[in-house]
Amino acid sequence: MNYEQLQFNLNAYKETGEILDAAKFLIHQFDLDDDNFAGFGFRDELEKNSILLTANGELGELQHVMIPKNLFDFDLTLVLNMLAHEMLHVRQKSPRMMILDKNEREWQAYYEMLFHTNFPQIPTLSDYYLKFFGEKALLYYSRMGEGSELQLKYAEQKLEVEKLLEDLINKEK
Repeated sequence: MNYEQLQFNLNAYKETGEILDAAKFLIHQFDLDDDNFAGFGFRDELEKNSILLTANGELGELQHVMIPKNLFDFDLTLVLNMLAHEMLHVRQKSPRMMILDKNEREWQAYYEMLFHTNFPQIPTLSDYYLKFFGEKALLYYSRMGEGSELQLKYAEQKLEVEKLLEDLINKEK
């Protein structure tokens, strides 16, 4: 299905107020579903220009992804990357993966948004969002603790993120 068809279908869902069904449609279209996914629910909207999704549930239990009702007012590429981020959290909190450290979970999810290693079918973000989410990734990396085992585990990936950010800065010049 091409971008125009996707957007047409999403607009139809949006017009009839079927936002949760639209989100389900996208995770099926982009093969993001997981056995540990319990479904979507609504969360409060932050503000008109801001978007926040969360994966809610205890570690080792089924996860609900909470989305704002205005999710589809945002750019489709951004929405797909945000959904992929949360669906990775769904996997990370499953009994088979069980990543206990929140900083590690966030690092992996932001890294995914930059490089799409788990979900290669997700489109690449604009340079603006690559920079924004790259900086978020580095924030969570720093929270792992200076010289910690986790930082050592992800040291090579950190270099990739820093290189991406450097390239984006040089591109702006």
